[in-house]
Amino acid sequence: MANAPKYMAVQGAALIVAVALTVIGVLGFVPGVTSGVDQLSWTGQRPGALLFGTFAVSALLNIIHIVVGVAGFAGARTYAAARAYLLVGGLIYLALWLYGLFVERGSDAHVLPLNGADNWLHAGVGAVMVLLAITLAGQHDPTKRRPRMRRAASH
Repeated sequence: MANAPKYMAVQGAALIVAVALTVIGVLGFVPGVTSGVDQLSWTGQRPGALLFGTFAVSALLNIIHIVVGVAGFAGARTYAAARAYLLVGGLIYLALWLYGLFVERGSDAHVLPLNGADNWLHAGVGAVMVLLAITLAGQHDPTKRRPRMRRAASH
């Protein structure tokens, strides 16, 4: 396959998601972009800090975004790793969405300050990542050789 692209679309998608998540995580620590940074806690149910004045953040949630983002840079190196990153990362964000919806506020299990905006963001990010992993899977891995089809001899 001499004409195989160096990078597949799934790798590009993983890289774009990685950049976005890493930037979001870092911005959660930046005064001005995040209001109430002086009230940023490691965990907790009550949002003291709001990214873009909308999304509740904590140090733990920012670090989750950064870690998942950085994992995407490593995952984007190969076709298979990029697909796995998008799928597993998407499932992580869908789990965060479900956590925000179903973990009772006030319970000891509720350690992240999630609000409605966070829940919608996590649902969207998770769905897009899983969708990218599935739809871009239609491409063939350029590192795996496909057997050549032999032409039947014509009579």
